[in-house]
Amino acid sequence: MEEIEIFSWLTLDAIKNAAKTAQTVGDLQTGHCKSIFCKIEDDYLELCYSDTGSNFLRRYENKDEYDNALKKRKKEEGEAPFEEDQGYEDAFEDEVKEEIHELEDDLETY
Repeated sequence: MEEIEIFSWLTLDAIKNAAKTAQTVGDLQTGHCKSIFCKIEDDYLELCYSDTGSNFLRRYENKDEYDNALKKRKKEEGEAPFEEDQGYEDAFEDEVKEEIHELEDDLETY
């Protein structure tokens, strides 16, 4: 796992908008932090928004490390519904469909 401090919520928002959101944990209205677990290409990320401490971006080495961090955060903060969440499984399903379409296109050219 790698972690970098992010000073601006706008920076976290820009990353979030480029990612496929899988889960949101915590709520800034009822607590002090919110983590958004998401994926951009091969990077499994956690974007942590905090109103009392540092904001940060965590990059996990693999899906297992990411899954473990998500479970841990859910125990710590509780899970909050988030309109833009696609659902954990659905967030990564689009990636597989895209790869299948690319392979089909390649087959058609031959």
